[in-house]
Parts: sequence; C-alpha cells; structure tokens
Amino acid sequence: MDDSTRTELEAAAFRRLVAHLRERTDVQNIDLMNLAGFCRNCLSNWLKDAADAQGVALSREESREAVYGMPYEAWKAKYQSVATPDQVEAFKKSHPHSH
Repeated sequence: MDDSTRTELEAAAFRRLVAHLRERTDVQNIDLMNLAGFCRNCLSNWLKDAADAQGVALSREESREAVYGMPYEAWKAKYQSVATPDQVEAFKKSHPHSH
C-alpha cells in the first residue's frame, strides 16, 4: 500500500470514529477514559497536535468542535452528566497520576 492510500484510509477511519462518537452521546468521556484510556477531548488534542506539527492554524476550540460537531461547551451542556462516585473512583484507579 502506498503512503497516499494509507493516509486516505486512515483519514476515513478517523472520520468514521468521530461520526460514531458524535452519535453515541450516551457514552460519557469519563467512561471512555476508564475503559479505553482516551476520550473525545484526547482525540481533539491529538488533532490539534497534528495541526501544530504541520504548521496548520487550529485552535483548541476548533479542534474540539471538529470532534464534537458543535462547540465543546454546548456539547457539555446538552450531553454531559455529572460523574458518579463509581466513575470517579474508576478514573482514579485507571489514571492514578491524572488527579
């Protein structure tokens, strides 16, 4: 497989992942972090890191909107629930250096 085809396939997979996460608004970021070690915010940070590495102007807010499909604050207000004590405890166990 040539580099161009690989890049196109990787981009298609990324777009599909983003679309899937936009549809699954029932899945909270903390649950993603607890189970997979990354969340929508991580994905948007990785997108910004890639833009920065290429010298492409992309703000943190723009990268989050690219992943969430709307401004981050609007997504939080519409879909994010308060973390339960069990979710917080699981996060502390799975990410001991993050709190």
